[in-house]
Amino acid sequence: MSVKMTLIILPVALLTLFIAMQIAKKTSGYFVRQQKAVGRIHTLADEYFSGQREVKLYRFQKRAQTEFETASRDVYEKAQKAQFYSSLPNPSTRLMNYLSYIMIVTLGFVFAGLTVGRISAFILYWNNFSRPVNDFTNITSQIMAAFASARRVFEILDLPETETDPQMVTPVASAVEGSIVFDRISFSYSSQKKLIEDMNIKVHPGQTVAIVGPTGAGKTTLMNLLLRFYDPVKGRILLDDKDIQSIEKDLLRSHFGIVLQDSWFFSGTVRENLRLGAPDASNDNIERVARAAHAHGFISRLPEGYGTRLENNASRLSQGQKQLLAIARVMLFDPQILILDEATRSVDSLTEARIRKGFDALMQGRTSFVIAHRLSTIRSADLIIVMNEGRIVEQGTHEELLACDGFYGALYHSRNAEISPVTDEV
Repeated sequence: MSVKMTLIILPVALLTLFIAMQIAKKTSGYFVRQQKAVGRIHTLADEYFSGQREVKLYRFQKRAQTEFETASRDVYEKAQKAQFYSSLPNPSTRLMNYLSYIMIVTLGFVFAGLTVGRISAFILYWNNFSRPVNDFTNITSQIMAAFASARRVFEILDLPETETDPQMVTPVASAVEGSIVFDRISFSYSSQKKLIEDMNIKVHPGQTVAIVGPTGAGKTTLMNLLLRFYDPVKGRILLDDKDIQSIEKDLLRSHFGIVLQDSWFFSGTVRENLRLGAPDASNDNIERVARAAHAHGFISRLPEGYGTRLENNASRLSQGQKQLLAIARVMLFDPQILILDEATRSVDSLTEARIRKGFDALMQGRTSFVIAHRLSTIRSADLIIVMNEGRIVEQGTHEELLACDGFYGALYHSRNAEISPVTDEV
């Protein structure tokens, strides 16, 4: 209709798009900060809810309320700015549209000599041309808000995962003998601080290996390396003379049964939780292992017995009852290699002595790793590995280590000494 008017009016569309994009960039930053503030307030709410007894016990209510109010105010301020900037594109593009209408009418008469009918048609066509641009700028705020939320999720999803090289995959039999070798293993969580250096351990099939040492010595880290939750920085770990890094993780872990210090349960019945590693186990087998783990008694007293539903990580059960369920679960799984990381930490001494009989039967003929602070529970171990600051300082049987009168002897006598004064006083 008019080349002159087209050349005059097209820069307006580009200017509208440029303004909208600049506002969107500004909005994106505020939405990112808003989502971080929302994440912070959710974290506080979760911490104070799950730790409400500690909050009350240590009279932390006022400080908790102050922290929550500060976080809430931070969310309000960041959300207010994000919403303000996210609402600017719509009025901005409308303003540019109205300015363009004025330009079309004014310049159409003055420079292009258009008639009223042509100007009306030009405005109509211009409106149809600019509408997609306006619609896009109107939803940029929603896009920016979505990106800000997705960004926090993608940061987790995009973390690199250690995968097994398909060319290195080594077939492993459905049953393993249980020979394990730690060959010159070095590992650290941070490059600034070394944890495990040049560690060598050889475990024969069927041996019970106890790992002891002070807190932070690297005992649990050693088991995490064995299960490939982490890979060593240097060295290799062999299972039946095969490098575990050449074994698929799922296949590797299918040979291990583990009882951790803190037991985890999903939302489901007691029976379903016990079947976690053995989904085809019969009800009779479930009850048999529950009796062996001394869990059948309290399970029977639950409202629906084995059909009782557990929620919120079995919050209705005590810590000791959770651990008994975890022990029963690994007994039902019947693994070829056992890892017991403070497996009886939350049970009393009498129950522990009874469970030990079940464990002794379970460990018969299996390679077992036992991490324990109670040194009395690992006296019968075939090999005791004493760790300190990521290094093996001693290894041998209980009698051999006591005879050496070294680090293990000092650790053993110090813990017995801690008990004696209390007993005498009582």
